[in-house]
Amino acid sequence: MFLPCHNWKPAFAIRLSILVLASCAIVTLWKVRLWPWMLGIVFINHLILTIAGLLPRSTLLGPNISRLPPDAEQRGEVAITIDDGPDPEVTPQVLNILDRYGAKATFFCIGKLAAQYPELCREIIRRGHSIENHSLSHKWYFSLLGPWSIFREIRGAQILLGDITGQQPLFFRATAGLRNYKLDPVLAHLGLRLCSWTRRGFDTKISDPDLVFNSLVRDLNRGDILLLHDGNSATTAEGRPVILDVLPRLLMRLAELNLHSVSVRSAIK
Repeated sequence: MFLPCHNWKPAFAIRLSILVLASCAIVTLWKVRLWPWMLGIVFINHLILTIAGLLPRSTLLGPNISRLPPDAEQRGEVAITIDDGPDPEVTPQVLNILDRYGAKATFFCIGKLAAQYPELCREIIRRGHSIENHSLSHKWYFSLLGPWSIFREIRGAQILLGDITGQQPLFFRATAGLRNYKLDPVLAHLGLRLCSWTRRGFDTKISDPDLVFNSLVRDLNRGDILLLHDGNSATTAEGRPVILDVLPRLLMRLAELNLHSVSVRSAIK
């Protein structure tokens, strides 16, 4: 079921799940007539694990970074993370906006897109940002994959991104933040850490920049991890990717609050 990994320490929910399954097997062998009840318990057990995987910020299935550490908070740092690129039209404009405000960001890149636009990935690194792992092909059904398919998706992106940028990703983000209980041992095997977010603007669905901006800045505080998209972005009524209207306003708000955006890897040692 899992890849062999000496570094993996199962989360409490996983250990409890294994105990429940083992207990059900023992009870069934002891009293066969109780098998319908044991089957029901097994179903509930798997249902709980499934629901946990559908909650992007959940830590039930393993460690999950949704905020920067306390020392980064004390420094007034937040992390703007940008998913689903690189995009040859949008990403260069995003980089120029970040430069204008002296901000650094984390780009969770899709491996196959990085392979199409390697020079753009290198430009992201040259400008002082970081690139992290967002899987090889960004399958919408990533959370339904088995361990070996998950391994191939993440390792394939890891190899591509490392070769292109000369910098091995340290963090992984699942497609839409959705995952299953098989992900954590794969990440441990590859030496990666799961990273979600504190809040997001749903800018792949919402085309109104005001709504996206308000979602990101409501209760905005130091240590927050914010999510935007340079790939798969919704577009405004004028046809502009939403991030291009939201990002400058967000960076201005950070300045007003005396906060500054850094890469996740610079904040988490």
